[in-house]
Formats: sequence, structure tokens, C-alpha cells
Amino acid sequence: MIRRRVVVSGDVQGVFFRDTCRRMADAHEVAGWVRNLPGGEVEAVFEGESERVQELVDWAHEGPPMATVNTVSVHEEEPQGPTGFEVRPTPGGF
Repeated sequence: MIRRRVVVSGDVQGVFFRDTCRRMADAHEVAGWVRNLPGGEVEAVFEGESERVQELVDWAHEGPPMATVNTVSVHEEEPQGPTGFEVRPTPGGF
């Protein structure tokens, strides 16, 4: 079980990034969450089996068809055991 936090920058908001990410996570049986950040980035946390989490991290480098991904930062974290995958609100209420 591994956990990775990913921050994706580029043209990644308003292009169905979060919804596609949720569907991909559900299909890969990966837990965690995704949200837009006020600065225009998308942040996600993926937790699950190593191979499945890596598939989501790899997908984040491309995103959905309408996205343009410029950079992706990936950080290892301690697994916390979440269940399911959710789309969270943008911090600050945006």
C-alpha cells in the first residue's frame, strides 16, 4: 500500500480533469481525492496498490483529452487507509 500526493499545473481546470480523475481512480480501485487549487493547479492524493497508484500518477502527466499538463510534482506520504475516491471543493471556497 502506497500513498502519493500529486500537484498538476497547466491548463487543467475546466477540462474535466477532476471528474476524469475520479472515474480513473474508481476503475483502478485507488482511494483518495482530487480538487482544484486557487492558483489554477489540480491536487490529488492516490492511495492503494503500488502498480495501480503508479498508473494514476502516469495518467496525471497526460490528463483528460482537453487538458494541457505542464508540470507534475509527486510526493510520497504515509498511507492513511481511506476508502473510496472523492472530488473535494477548492480550498477557500472557490
